[in-house]
Amino acid sequence: MKILIIGLGLIGGSFCKAITSKTNHTVYGYDLDKSVLDKALKAGCIEMALDPSQFGTADMSVICLPPQAAMRFAEENMKYFAQDSVMFDVCGVKADIVSAFTVPAHEHKVRYVGAHPMAGREFGGFDYSLGTLFENRSFIVTPTEDSDEDAVSTVISLAKEIGFTRIVSTSPKQHDATIAYTSQLAHVVSSAYVKSPTIENESGFTAGSFQDMTRIATVNENMWTDLFMENQKYLLRELDTLIGSLSEYRNAIRHSDKKTLCELLKEGRLIKEKDLERSSDR
Repeated sequence: MKILIIGLGLIGGSFCKAITSKTNHTVYGYDLDKSVLDKALKAGCIEMALDPSQFGTADMSVICLPPQAAMRFAEENMKYFAQDSVMFDVCGVKADIVSAFTVPAHEHKVRYVGAHPMAGREFGGFDYSLGTLFENRSFIVTPTEDSDEDAVSTVISLAKEIGFTRIVSTSPKQHDATIAYTSQLAHVVSSAYVKSPTIENESGFTAGSFQDMTRIATVNENMWTDLFMENQKYLLRELDTLIGSLSEYRNAIRHSDKKTLCELLKEGRLIKEKDLERSSDR
């Protein structure tokens, strides 16, 4: 296939590198930043840069833009893509994105599929992209009743070609409800955790737990603000649950209630152990 990558940041650049190194597909690129396109051409991970008038030459397109930019792009540019070509996006929220893409895609006969690669790094941008980023990772697809089955299969096949080993199919709504817990909440907690003034004294006092808690605090604030706002309902639900749980721990410690504190810790341990058992069975 001729595959066009729209947006050559961390994920888009990694798609370029992975497809070029692991498959026989031809990769094209599009980005508003010409210097990024020059880097991709120099790295040999795209064959050429396209402008919108050339989008119709692609058999498949991958939209690697933040949510708001992705929705604007779909509205303004869907007309340039070839009829029957396959398109998927990689946004970290799905309900609003799938809704925004489905209407123009249907109008212009583009076969669109919602998707979300579960992969990333602490830092963004093409300079941090890796051809190995997707190896042994999970790839989520969110087809609807209107999705073309062959298009879904084509997207899944590409995902497997570039290293994804687990494919998860779910609804856009279920994706957003779950990702609020597994990804977005963790980013909020990490960002809030580093705001303790004690961080100024952390040198020499840290081990794995500190690194695990703070690794993702180096977020792209613009992109993650978009993601949080697009998934406000489910993220607020998870935050309320967490704040309620933290209050229980705080109250037990404040009142020197060793029994309750021990029970809370035991409860958390047992829940995690069950989760580990489920993971080992997959």
